[in-house]
Amino acid sequence: MVSVLQNVAIDCADAYELARFWSEVLGCPLPREANPGDPEAEVMLPEGPLLYFNQVPEPKTIKNRLHLCLRPKTTREEEVERLLNLGATLIDDRREPDGAGWAVLADPEGNEFCVLRSAAGRAAMSS
Repeated sequence: MVSVLQNVAIDCADAYELARFWSEVLGCPLPREANPGDPEAEVMLPEGPLLYFNQVPEPKTIKNRLHLCLRPKTTREEEVERLLNLGATLIDDRREPDGAGWAVLADPEGNEFCVLRSAAGRAAMSS
């Protein structure tokens, strides 16, 4: 027997606001019943597990040991710019002049995530 991944849980200070940020990042609306101040919130992904945001009293203190990696449908550079406009912060720019690499960003609560090259960007480098 095996287990099935049900959700990815993210501890946070403001579950609704962080879920709202990620719903905009991923283009997945929040459920109608979600309200500001809710101690729990979810973002249902079209494929895969849901993102579950759980309000906790303690703040984030160290680097994530587990993080999300995003593969944009547009260029990596356009997506990084869009995410910065949504409230993300650039933490570490690991993009290379030849187009390889990735960008490490943080969401509004400091949780790190990566923006990889798009599928088209990867294909262009391998040809």
